[in-house]
Order: sequence, then C-alpha cells, then structure tokens
Amino acid sequence: MIPVRRFAATCALGALGVALAACGTPGTPHASRPPASASGSANAQPSRPPTLAPGSSGITPVFTNGPRTQDKTVALTFDADMTASEGPRAAAGEHFDNPELIATLRAFKVPATLFMTGRWADEYPKEAKDIGQDPLFEVANHSYSHYAFTDNCYGLPTVPQERMRAEVEEAYAAFKRAGVPHAMPYFRFPGGCYDQQALRTLSAVGVTAVQWDVVSGDAFATDADAVARQVLEGVKPGSVVVMHCTRSAAPVTEQALRTIVPELRKKGFRFVKVSEMIGSATQGERNGTT
Repeated sequence: MIPVRRFAATCALGALGVALAACGTPGTPHASRPPASASGSANAQPSRPPTLAPGSSGITPVFTNGPRTQDKTVALTFDADMTASEGPRAAAGEHFDNPELIATLRAFKVPATLFMTGRWADEYPKEAKDIGQDPLFEVANHSYSHYAFTDNCYGLPTVPQERMRAEVEEAYAAFKRAGVPHAMPYFRFPGGCYDQQALRTLSAVGVTAVQWDVVSGDAFATDADAVARQVLEGVKPGSVVVMHCTRSAAPVTEQALRTIVPELRKKGFRFVKVSEMIGSATQGERNGTT
C-alpha cells in the first residue's frame, strides 16, 4: 500500500523557510517523461529510463528503496534546494550550491542522483548544465518552487492543487533552458510531504515519486562525523540516502562524504544512480525475485 504521508526529519525547515530539496523554474511545460541516455553520454541515443508501474487508478507510484539482495547497492541522492522566494538571499551572497561536493563525488567516482528545484537551475544554470551533462550523475525533479504539496509541511508555503502539475513541468522546462539534456522522470516531494491527492494529481505527469529509507541528518548539521555515522548505521542493501548539496543549509555534507564513501566500499557496497536501482527493482518483479 502506498503510504499516505511521508516526512523526512532531516528536511525540517520550520520558520526558517530554508529549501532543502530540488530545483525548478517556470517555463513551457516539459514532456511528461523526459528521455534519458542509456549510457549517460550527452551524444548517446536517448532511451526511456526505468519507472515504476502506476498504482491503482493510475496513481503516481512511490519508490523508497531497491531490492534487499546480496547485490549490495546504495543510491546517494542530493537535493539541490532553493525556493522561489530566496532570490534576494542568493543576491546577498548566500550559497545554495556546493561545487566542492560535486567535485568530491567526481574524485571518488561516485554516481549520484541530484533532485533539483527549477529555481536552483535558474540561479545556477552553468552548474545545472555541468551536472546534467556528466554521465556520472543524473538530474531529477524537485518541483520548481520547493513549496509543499500538502499542508503542514515544516512551515513551507503550500502549492494549490491546480498548480501541482505545473510545478513539475516548469522545473523540467528550467532544466531544459539550463542545458540539462536528459532530466529523469523522477520526482521528490519538497519536504518529503505527500498525500493521496498529490499522488493522484501528478499521475498525468508520468513520474515516479522517489523518497528514501535513510535520512542523513545533514540539514543544518555542524558535525560531519555525526552525519557520516547516521548514514553508515542506516544503510542496507538497496538503500536510498537523502542528503543535500546546499552549502548554506548543509555545510558539512561534503566532509561527511569523505568518510561515508570509503567506509561503505569497505563493506562491499556499490554506488548506483536511482535509475539503476529502479531498473533492478522492476527487473526483479518481472523475474519474481523481489
């Protein structure tokens, strides 16, 4: 059964109104299922990335973790958060990006999925393009404004139901303007908050909603060791870890990665993107092994 409401403690925003999720920007609606490259190369022939089958009555499916098998895979996901109202803070010098974190992922050769808000892509189009064109990474959707899709979601403003689909489509349009070639058909709810109404409303967009089973605790954290410890203690085969690539709101994430990555590799884990994990899950369902 699809959970009716899912929250992430690490995304608790309160009155601070800090956006710790994906990025998006207004524009012409994007195709409901943006294509992705099978090989990750910008020049490769695009192929449709794996998605979960819709639920009853076509409701948007929700993916939380991959198969708990002996193939010890783990997906590190990073929310590139910026709300539609935070432009003045960025203009005043606040950093909602984290180039050093991206450089560390590259240095460790760790594939990752970044959930961007359209507003983040508007603010950092060169970085969005650079990430989107790197086969090590994939870009997924975190709404345009990072406003909540339910009431009472950590103090975030709420998106009216009639605007929910546009929030997703406008984020894809922002990625396209920035030069992201193949944004994935995956969506992460701002704050991790959703209900049945939101899932029904987004069913026409054709995305798979991606949540997580491991909360890193990196939002507003100041102790990198504590973040690393929380991740290492929580990861199981098939885990999806939620982290952030926003310097101002998650300042120790890059440092924590320097512990997380080698320790998980010592334990035999292999890092994958969300698309590979969903592909493994759907293949397992077809084979009857999950």
